[in-house]
Amino acid sequence: MNATKSIWRKAFHFILIKPSHYDDDGYVIQWLRSAVPSNSLAVLYGLAKECGENEVLGADVALKVSAYDETNTRIRVKRLAAKIRRGGGRGLVGLVGVQSNQFPRAMDIARQFLAENMPVCIGGFHVSGCVAMLPQLTPEIKEALDCGVTLFIGEAEGGRLEQLLQDAYRGTLRPMYEAPDELPSLEGAPGPILPARKIWRTASGYTSFDGGRGCPFQCSFCTIINVQGRKSRYRSADDVEKIIRANLAQRVRHFFVTDDNFARNKNWENIFDRLIQLREVEGLDIKLVLQVDTLCHKIPNFIEKAARAGVTRVFIGLESINPETLAHAKKRQNRITEYRRMVQAWRDVGTLTYAGYILGFPTDTPETIIRDIEIIKRELPIDLLEFFCLTPLPGSEDHKNMYLRGTWMEPDLNKYDSSHATTDHPHMSREEWKELYRLAWKTYYSPAHVETILKRARRSGIERPTVLRYMILWFYGSALFENVHPLEGGLLRLKFRKDRRPGLPIEPALAFYRKYVADVIGKHAAAAKVWWCHRQIARRISADPVGHSYTDLSLTPVTSGEFEELDMFTATEAAKAAVIRARPSRRVLSAS
Repeated sequence: MNATKSIWRKAFHFILIKPSHYDDDGYVIQWLRSAVPSNSLAVLYGLAKECGENEVLGADVALKVSAYDETNTRIRVKRLAAKIRRGGGRGLVGLVGVQSNQFPRAMDIARQFLAENMPVCIGGFHVSGCVAMLPQLTPEIKEALDCGVTLFIGEAEGGRLEQLLQDAYRGTLRPMYEAPDELPSLEGAPGPILPARKIWRTASGYTSFDGGRGCPFQCSFCTIINVQGRKSRYRSADDVEKIIRANLAQRVRHFFVTDDNFARNKNWENIFDRLIQLREVEGLDIKLVLQVDTLCHKIPNFIEKAARAGVTRVFIGLESINPETLAHAKKRQNRITEYRRMVQAWRDVGTLTYAGYILGFPTDTPETIIRDIEIIKRELPIDLLEFFCLTPLPGSEDHKNMYLRGTWMEPDLNKYDSSHATTDHPHMSREEWKELYRLAWKTYYSPAHVETILKRARRSGIERPTVLRYMILWFYGSALFENVHPLEGGLLRLKFRKDRRPGLPIEPALAFYRKYVADVIGKHAAAAKVWWCHRQIARRISADPVGHSYTDLSLTPVTSGEFEELDMFTATEAAKAAVIRARPSRRVLSAS
């Protein structure tokens, strides 16, 4: 009976695509293996999979779900349209998790599918953020609606995806699905999941899940608080265990937890306890990457349990070491007087630290930025520092204020990738800003500081030396050789001659392939030179018989006296003021 039913069921195809964006030459940024997994793609796939299992389109309709991440998979529109037609011609194309820099590419893909008479829906942070924050629809969103694209605002849980699919199946798609007044609960909702063959298209085989959404803080450059809300919502420990086990069943054991700030997830301890049980009682080899804030070390047992739960790397939004800059960005939770204690606490449990650093706040100058990077190198034992240009992302408070004031902002959304200057700065031209961005990477990842990073790692037992060297090369090479942020990087850049931004000429085959091959060879030769340099550094460190006892200023224990001694606390008047505010609590800590 079941076999007969499966043979005669009608098919409805739901094609999920996470678009990439274009490089400065107009080619799609794509890799043989990409860097970061798309949680939006995993979330939508998991929700759609459950819709199919629940037969939301009827018992006689088979919902066939396919997922594609364009950062590692070429999107061939005509082939996908033919696939839908072979299945009966019914389907919906969903462009998911579309960020502002990806919106132009998403629209170019959408137009191709619309030309094939395939309905298209676009969701993600760009459309959701613009609708949430601006008094009127922006020109590109109006254009999408005029083209016949359906816009999906907000999150898909709470039965919203089911409604979208049912409308698509009936041919009654609305122009826009607006966000409900109340954000959907995550507890008990289907978890993010992707087929293993899709996950292994990332360089390290990481997949992702969100233990919660929303953030209580008010950072003016952030879009998350205006799309996912400032009131956090959470998955339960049972939900997380289910996600973990589903992935372990397909031999995936590395996870990027995409919560904007896992330390503010009220279920963090229950989740960690469950993961500790899986690791220490059942012997399951689980490894996690978390995003946390700079005060997470003040939560009792948080860092200790994180390490036991399998957290091997954490990302920290450091953003700046200048309190005046942090106050301007409403990043009030970042206290520079706690930075050293926080980073050292993670090192003590053997966890690698990434930190984000934003270039281009109004108080920044080229001189102050380089000064502050040098201070970080000496005084904070951060392993990997990644740089971002301050960008007025649509959906953020910064963007809204500039939009309402009529301040000039870059009209090409493709450049809103935090690697380009997209507005004017009071102390430098956009070209100077661009050069400063490159200089920041060169300054932090100088051979001398790479040696320092590797020496600190040997002492603390953080990451295998070879893995850490490749991570350093990835960060440095992505920014300086490939001209993309490391989060958009990958292994072996792919370019396809005809996958070029509309309006730019298709190059002759011979000229294109000659240039592409020369580019690949040149970049890999440059990377090999850096790799060899780092290898020689690593060999010297490994041969040092007393290397395990290495120390430097950044590794010295935190003391109250450092407020008068370290440049971090004396370089600016704002830093000195922050020290004065911190002194009373510091005396209590010292006395205890």
